[in-house]
Amino acid sequence: MDDMTHQLAKNPVHLGLGATAEVEPAITGMEWYAGYIERHKTDGNEGRLVAEHTFSEPWDSWEMHPEGSELVYCIRGEIDLIQEVPGTTRRIKLRSGEYAINEPGVWHTADVTESCTVLFITSGLGTQHRQRT
Repeated sequence: MDDMTHQLAKNPVHLGLGATAEVEPAITGMEWYAGYIERHKTDGNEGRLVAEHTFSEPWDSWEMHPEGSELVYCIRGEIDLIQEVPGTTRRIKLRSGEYAINEPGVWHTADVTESCTVLFITSGLGTQHRQRT
């Protein structure tokens, strides 16, 4: 790999104002996201984080993006996206090639029964997390 190529699973991309795209540093944990928001806060809710993650276990937390929608695209395997919507909790099974959208303000988490790889395109401004019980 040279300086012109990158692995999305390692280095996410920020899509910003003016149709820009910037390679981000490698994700190091949940604290990385606070740094991402700080780096790109001037883009407001129009900035988008594009990231790829591979999961082999259920998520241990819920998250919610108050400022914009999030695209969740299953690249490989399958994942159960769980969304809390007014009055109910809905479960959406995503298989390879399928996607769903987390609308702004919808708390979501996921169950994984087999290894899967998922692409996220997220408006991350104001993202909140809470422990899954």
